Amino acid sequence: MTYNFDEIIERRGTDSIKWNGSPRGVKAASIGGDLLPLWVADMDFRSPQVVLDAIAKRAAHGLFGYTVAPAAYLAATREWLARRHGWEVETDSLVPVPGVVPSIQIAIEAFTHPGEKVVIQPPVYHPFRLVPIANGRQVVENPLTRDGTRYAMDLAQLERVIDSDTRLLILCSPHNPVGRVWRTEELAGLVELCAAKGVVVLSDEIHCDLILGGNRHVPTGLAAGDLADRVVTLVSATKSFNLSSLSCAAAVIPDPLLRGRFTRQVERAALNHHNPLSLAASEAAYRQGVDWLEGLLAYLGGNYRFMVSYLKEQAPALEVIPLEGTYLAWIDCSRTGLPDAEITKRLLAEGLWLEEGPKYGTGGEGFQRLNFACPRATLERALARLVRALAP
Repeated sequence: MTYNFDEIIERRGTDSIKWNGSPRGVKAASIGGDLLPLWVADMDFRSPQVVLDAIAKRAAHGLFGYTVAPAAYLAATREWLARRHGWEVETDSLVPVPGVVPSIQIAIEAFTHPGEKVVIQPPVYHPFRLVPIANGRQVVENPLTRDGTRYAMDLAQLERVIDSDTRLLILCSPHNPVGRVWRTEELAGLVELCAAKGVVVLSDEIHCDLILGGNRHVPTGLAAGDLADRVVTLVSATKSFNLSSLSCAAAVIPDPLLRGRFTRQVERAALNHHNPLSLAASEAAYRQGVDWLEGLLAYLGGNYRFMVSYLKEQAPALEVIPLEGTYLAWIDCSRTGLPDAEITKRLLAEGLWLEEGPKYGTGGEGFQRLNFACPRATLERALARLVRALAP
């Protein structure tokens, strides 16, 4: 079946954070009201029809009382992980949760105490830093290393910074924003080190289905082998099928003790009731959405290749870091010689809103993150603006 990912759908006027918001201190009207927002990570594609039908069917029932996650949703999640990623998990290990970011907060409350340490691997999705700090934890950095255009984990540095107060490491897999899809040996080495130090690995795998270029996502819990009990994994259909505001996710926690601590914190926070429309949408996506997802991945791959080729020809000083997963391009703008604030100023003056690299912490300086999950025509307009803003 074919899908029209070239369709341009008007999103302004729909309360979209992406399309109705404005960068801090800037009004869209000040740049002609034609601001192209390729910043936040949601897609400009309509969700699969099977998902829309499932939502409509559930809505037609007309009753939306307090809802628990049904066995059918948990089964669909478990079966998806097995089919798509070769990871067999027990139904009992699944804990339904209302989103991945709320689950990071739950995990911090469940597995750490105020004043204790949480490790992150910057440049990385900024809530990994903000949520622990907001909850009175110390953030310890294990920055990714970069050899040319390839990023890697620095396990030697990680071993040095872990101490007796370190309780949790938050892993981004695949990594946002650098686009790495971690290999089995990388993940196994990370878990082995953390387990030896008594540190739980919290693996955010929300982008696990968005894999490009023949790469393969390996769940951290699968790579961990006999140490899988030291891993808590967060999965969701929301990124893969463009359901971000229908917050729905699951935590995979094989260890009963960790699962009990996590579940008790879910109950304390009164997060054990769920949105019936979100559950219906996620179940339908997992059960019937694979054909749409394959079409999406093919289209995203084409967008990525178009972008790399366009910038190589039009603005060779702008280097797209090779992407293995996600739909988020990590663009090195450092060869322009411009400071970050000036880069952003010039982009906005051309009507292009991207994510500033420094937002992602150490190692983000000189970078911009571009979301290319949009129709090709939109991407081409954005790239033309990027070139006008930053090409010499």
